[in-house]
Amino acid sequence: MIKRFGSGTGLLLIDVQVGVNVLEHWGGPTGRRNNPDAEANMASLLSAWRTAGLPVAFTRHDSREAGSPLKFDLPTGNQLPNLEPADQDIVVHKDVNSGFVGTSLEIELRRAGVSRLVVVGFFTNMCVETSVRMAGNLGFDTYLLPDCCATTNRVGPDGVDHDPELVHQMTVANLHGEFCTALSVVDALALLDRDRPDLERVQGNE
Repeated sequence: MIKRFGSGTGLLLIDVQVGVNVLEHWGGPTGRRNNPDAEANMASLLSAWRTAGLPVAFTRHDSREAGSPLKFDLPTGNQLPNLEPADQDIVVHKDVNSGFVGTSLEIELRRAGVSRLVVVGFFTNMCVETSVRMAGNLGFDTYLLPDCCATTNRVGPDGVDHDPELVHQMTVANLHGEFCTALSVVDALALLDRDRPDLERVQGNE
């Protein structure tokens, strides 16, 4: 049974910036992404989280790569509409995949009393995945909401263009049960109000 998301449960939004939709940068000439509902799902979740008065944290990415659209000095480095931090939120700036490397994220979450972490954002197989793995390793009771995440196609070294939905699903399969528990946004919203005996927390220890 998963207990209600109470005061110790934080919401972490990873890199919800305009540049995630510059698809040719991420997926090449055939650039495309999955889950067009990700932004709307995140906005609904964020609104509910704020209403419940629970902690919210954001990572913002300022890339080291010269050609990246995720740079603070570019318009594409700005936050996506309806997903902007509020004054009271934790906001950390990063320049690598993990939200925990070279930032104060862990200490700020712990100071806020967060022991359970719900993670959403971009990209499922990049910064979300890396941050989820580290959150699990750091001992946070970690939850991933795949329908509040998205990614792009990836072209392998053999030239094969891998579909974004497949990349997304495979990433979730790798994480669920080992580094986090994957939930739907509907289940997460319900957990703001009550325990869910029909849902099981599954995280490994290898």
